[in-house]
Amino acid sequence: MSIILIGFLASLAAGSATGLGAVPLLFLRKVSSRLQNGLLGFAAGVMLAASFFSLILPALETGAGPAVVGTGILLGATCLWALDLLTPHEHFIKGRQGPETDTFRRIWLFVIAITLHNIPEGLAVGVGFGTGSTATGFPLAFGIGLQNMPEGLAVAVALHSIGYQRGKAVAIALATGLVEPLGALLGLLAVSLAAPLLPWGLAFAAGAMIFVVSNEIIPETHRAGLEKAASVGLMLGFVIMLYLDVSLG
Repeated sequence: MSIILIGFLASLAAGSATGLGAVPLLFLRKVSSRLQNGLLGFAAGVMLAASFFSLILPALETGAGPAVVGTGILLGATCLWALDLLTPHEHFIKGRQGPETDTFRRIWLFVIAITLHNIPEGLAVGVGFGTGSTATGFPLAFGIGLQNMPEGLAVAVALHSIGYQRGKAVAIALATGLVEPLGALLGLLAVSLAAPLLPWGLAFAAGAMIFVVSNEIIPETHRAGLEKAASVGLMLGFVIMLYLDVSLG
């Protein structure tokens, strides 16, 4: 199979992990807030480790200088910052943000917010495979899929807590992960067609993911005195992704 097809399928599997992670909601009567925050912290740790070890370091190893990589990181963060400002969406804790939020049904505000989180993850997987080597792409896809599972459960639990049926909450969690293959195709095509874009693409994806962690996930978890559970989850996720990157790469 071509590297583009492999990358697309790997990203599809990683995105589908959001639905797989949400499945326990169908059987659990209650998921504690402490566990929810720990799971989101775990997802943040995986994303941070993936950003540094699977994206930023490979970008530097292409021969691109720190100025190029640093600029790419800032561009990725700026892009997500602009989307956060311009796109109507809703945070679980902070509530609605963005223009014209009253015209959107509550369900779509959640979907848009989660989509913003998942696009850079798909982009990262696509750029990883765009290097032409599965040694970079597979650890990224595996790590992103791993962090999508607790994220999917956290999303489904949050939706269920505001009145959505369990099955519908799980289906929405799955649907939000399925945008990742689109981001993967974008990253794959960009770096495959223009090899000089590779370090820029790797750094851009890293910056986008770091921004999501800092602007979205960490603020959502550091509430109600549960920041320690989130921090423990973050450290575990970081170390596990580091191990996966070294062992699979």
